[in-house]
Amino acid sequence: MASKAEQKLSLFALTGMVVGSMVGAGIFSLPRTFGIATGPFGAIIAWCIAGGGMYMLARVFQSLAERKPDLDAGVFAYAKEGFGDYPGFLSAFGYWIGSCIGNVSYWVLIKSTLGNFIPAFGDGNTVVAILVASIGIWLFHFMILRGIQQAAFINTVVTVAKVVPIIAFIIILFFFFFKLDLFRLNFWGGEGMPEASLLQQIQATMLATVFVFIGIEGASNYSRYAQTRSDIGTATIMGFIGVSVLMVLVTLLPYAALTRPEIAAMSQPSMAGVLAAVAGPWGAVFISIGVIVSVLGAYLAWSLVCAEVLYVAARTEDMPRLFGTENQNKVPAAALWLTNIVVQLFVISTYWSRDAFTLMLNLTSAMSLIPYLFVAAFGFLLARRAETYEVRPHERKRDLIIAGIAAVYTFFMIVAGGMKFVLLSALLYAPGTALYFWARREQRKQFFNTSVDWLIFAAAVIGCIAAIIGLSTGYLTI
Repeated sequence: MASKAEQKLSLFALTGMVVGSMVGAGIFSLPRTFGIATGPFGAIIAWCIAGGGMYMLARVFQSLAERKPDLDAGVFAYAKEGFGDYPGFLSAFGYWIGSCIGNVSYWVLIKSTLGNFIPAFGDGNTVVAILVASIGIWLFHFMILRGIQQAAFINTVVTVAKVVPIIAFIIILFFFFFKLDLFRLNFWGGEGMPEASLLQQIQATMLATVFVFIGIEGASNYSRYAQTRSDIGTATIMGFIGVSVLMVLVTLLPYAALTRPEIAAMSQPSMAGVLAAVAGPWGAVFISIGVIVSVLGAYLAWSLVCAEVLYVAARTEDMPRLFGTENQNKVPAAALWLTNIVVQLFVISTYWSRDAFTLMLNLTSAMSLIPYLFVAAFGFLLARRAETYEVRPHERKRDLIIAGIAAVYTFFMIVAGGMKFVLLSALLYAPGTALYFWARREQRKQFFNTSVDWLIFAAAVIGCIAAIIGLSTGYLTI
């Protein structure tokens, strides 16, 4: 049996978890996503908003990791500490189920990438594609069961490998195909695209920017494995800055190589289409290999995250005890089994989706924003109460402002995402509460402690019913 010392992760490994979690399907889809929505000017503003908001959130994670070292479950632990048992459960469940859906988007992108070369894979939702993805899900499942350390090492190696084609894409476009006149033509929105206000253009990119930043808390999720507590915050900021630079360049450089309508017409992964258009067919093959490596690496990282969140939630009595068990390799096996069963079911459901990748991307973002909002709000409450500021009181005002901005940003993102995804989130939160009831019954505790808990549950149920009605009448589409 592995000892506790053998399970510790270095700063480099923790940073790799952040980068590995963030660099996945999203970055390879950025050119088309932004090309459809806006030009370089709107993209710059969108990235300033998203980058600024997520940087503030990263700083909140960094501060909480140092000020609340006893809360080593990351995302959901802060919600429980600040707002109670049921909000803590919702944060854990939302983060977990959102991560599961994100894993589905990875398989869809892999299959649609292969579909560019093998017609049987289509857009990633054919029967053949679903069968191949199912095999992949369970191959990863049994590899992870062999041990966290082995999976973390593989993730570090894959993280290095998948960044190479992204950097190559940036270098090729910048040094060999950058046309300043074309960039100027596209700057204010370009020609041949539907008219839209700047606000509409920016809003159209919001959930996409959230999706590509998901994973910023990768080090916090593994705080119990950190060699040094301060490494968690350092890894979070280092990973955030490095990945942010890559994402902004991947978004903006295509505008200097192709017209906006050409970028918008690309199939996903659009980074491959862009390089193929300017450099030839080899570009599509080169990036497609990078996509598969990158997405498989991200899938590995997020499979670990999903199991870890469910495991820790069970250990702190926020989920049924069953999911707090480990196998002989110190892997939360029951949590991993439930995670991959859920991923498998969602992969099968993509057969009936018109645009499975976009749906999974947006729904993942919507589900993840609720836990992020709880984290930012808890950081704000901590600073407002001056709790844990006895040693460095001069940092309180700064942290209050940072957490306040992070909370406003995450709330704005929820609103900007639209009512559709709020209702679809409720469609998952309401039935998911059954796990909370299961856990509370095991502990012989009453289901809800406050009237606020009842109000939150009632809102989730009403939203769930509205979503079912909307889907059945065609008002909501997937």
